Amino acid sequence: MGRNYLCDTFVMIALIDCNSFYASCEQVFRPDLQGKPVVVLSNNDGCVIAANSEAKALSHIPMFEPVFKIKDQLIKNGVTFFSSNYTLYGEMSDRVMRILEEFSPLVEIYSIDESFIDLTGMQHQDLRAYGIAIKERIQRYTGLPVGVGIAPTKVLAKLANRRAKKEAGNDHVFVIDSEEKRLDTLHWAKIKDVWGIGKKHAQRIQETGRNSAFDFTQLPLSWVRKHMTVVGERTWRELQGENCLPLERAPKPKKAIGTAKSFGKKLEKLALIEEACSYYINEVSEVLRNQNCCANYLQIFLQTNYHSERDKQYHKSITVTLEVPTNNTFILNAEGKKALHKIFKPGYRYKKVGVCLSGIVPKEYVQTNLFATTDEKVGLMEAFDRINQKFGKTTLAPALMDARKVKQWELIKNERSPRYTTQWGDLLCVV
Repeated sequence: MGRNYLCDTFVMIALIDCNSFYASCEQVFRPDLQGKPVVVLSNNDGCVIAANSEAKALSHIPMFEPVFKIKDQLIKNGVTFFSSNYTLYGEMSDRVMRILEEFSPLVEIYSIDESFIDLTGMQHQDLRAYGIAIKERIQRYTGLPVGVGIAPTKVLAKLANRRAKKEAGNDHVFVIDSEEKRLDTLHWAKIKDVWGIGKKHAQRIQETGRNSAFDFTQLPLSWVRKHMTVVGERTWRELQGENCLPLERAPKPKKAIGTAKSFGKKLEKLALIEEACSYYINEVSEVLRNQNCCANYLQIFLQTNYHSERDKQYHKSITVTLEVPTNNTFILNAEGKKALHKIFKPGYRYKKVGVCLSGIVPKEYVQTNLFATTDEKVGLMEAFDRINQKFGKTTLAPALMDARKVKQWELIKNERSPRYTTQWGDLLCVV
């Protein structure tokens, strides 16, 4: 049986989810595209990774389809397509999160376009009106449309958010604040709609004759524990109204940080691959410093295009155990260069290089040893980051990153929109 929500401890959680986030960010600065189909492409303009509702309505334009196969269809149907502009999307996401902090002291950023916020103790507040106020302020300040779902648990808040956007008349806000609404929502939601139940588990549940979220809650807890482990049990309990997934005040440090992007064209020269590798090390080491951690291991990998039938194929990776855990860009670059030289073979046309930092530990837990010969200087990277934050990314950078050569290996982004919010030269002009 479900719990009575209107109890002494009034716990409520809101999930705010930006609608068609990447496409919506593009439309904010292109009002002429409102109401028109828009899609966003993956790295190197490879395939469709995001679409607004108007584009999704065109069923013959499937997601994750290579662009070269459907480009004529996109043009024929008046679909505007953009190269991915992650700088713009990240900055717009930050704006949304800052607005949410005005409505709650506890905001858990779940993804670039989703956040949970704590509404505990607001039993005397009109929660639907509060949700509408959140939605309208984000719309007014950023131009981004959002959906708001409010419920006593995270899993129920996810379902409330889904119902807010799927059902006409909800004005993109839905609140589960009674037992009647909880049961009605569980009957409304399909198994596959429940956050935390993947495809295989959904299939296993459906094989028992259960098809709705309510049906799932009627399964014996012993069955859930046996077939779905502790994760499934938490989901089952959350749907019953029992709070098992508390909000987190700070994101957990990442266990590994990596990046690997395909080159805009195939490369044969080691110097150009070194430059790309250095650029990626610069990126991941900055992320590492932002979470105040250091890495024990650096992995470099190199590969050709395994889809090509005419190119010789080669792929190789190497992992370096660092003498002392570090987040110093220059030390990591030196180690990365030596590792890359070990796995590089001439005579191949390479498509991708990647880097990954692992064995991540908090900076204050780093232990040196008697034989370490690191030449890391205290405060160097702090000064490095402050200058780049003030004057722009890569204002200071390792010498291996030769900006004059970047065009020879960087991602294809022929349809990228301007970075309106982060680059002076891309500021929107009104004439």
